[in-house]
Amino acid sequence: MPHPVDVHVGKRIRHRRWLTGMTQQQLAEAVGIKFQQIQKYETGANRVSASRLWDIAEALEVDIAFFFDGLEKDENGGTTLPADIIADKEALDLVRSYYAIPENQRRRLFDLARVLSEAA
Repeated sequence: MPHPVDVHVGKRIRHRRWLTGMTQQQLAEAVGIKFQQIQKYETGANRVSASRLWDIAEALEVDIAFFFDGLEKDENGGTTLPADIIADKEALDLVRSYYAIPENQRRRLFDLARVLSEAA
């Protein structure tokens, strides 16, 4: 069974890859591995070595800490994981589309969404 941290890191890899519009094949080529390995990383089936995570962070243009965002220690010293909104393909598509909108229009869309959610 995969370790929860490996699963979390894999989800963060997938999340960032989706936001950038990069395919598994493109990421694999950027770091010099086969796309099947990216699949295994993203599911947490395989652990990502430190050097490979460094290469992935560089290819995805994020700081290495990005992959650990959201992990916290609980009162017993165990790892707690955040709710998994990034596993929702529709939510990822929405976020990616949102950031593709020019900033001034994006702000107006955000304001509209806030008003609609308050009215619901």
